[in-house]
Amino acid sequence: MPPFPTEQTAVRDVVVHYRSGEILKGHVTGFSGEDAEFRLRPLGGLLAEVSVHLSQLKAVFFVKDFVGNSAYDEIKAFHEASQSGPGSRMEVALFDGELLVGTVASYQPHGQGFFLVPADPKSNNVSCFVVASAVRRASVI
Repeated sequence: MPPFPTEQTAVRDVVVHYRSGEILKGHVTGFSGEDAEFRLRPLGGLLAEVSVHLSQLKAVFFVKDFVGNSAYDEIKAFHEASQSGPGSRMEVALFDGELLVGTVASYQPHGQGFFLVPADPKSNNVSCFVVASAVRRASVI
């Protein structure tokens, strides 16, 4: 699975983090980050598809699985031997204090957002789409 969503028909597992603190897990098809909203099929199939507006979000995390490992503390740094993908190594601080460290292929502070691939290969996140309005500080490292 590529770190950045590229196939418009690929179903991806996501964990959506709202600015309010609410979290919603589910599946998306064809997420690009270019539209103001997207459709999400909530996990478990109990609810019909819901419309999610980027303006209400902090980030969309594309995950390896929905369980993760709560005991694992993600490393927020690159190691000497780290292989980095295309783009810039960045540290991104969000409005709520969360810190993301990873590779960003195309950072546009005035766009809707950008994709970040975590620096820690053991992260449960394959990549995340960070909503630009949720960023307090972003710097190349």
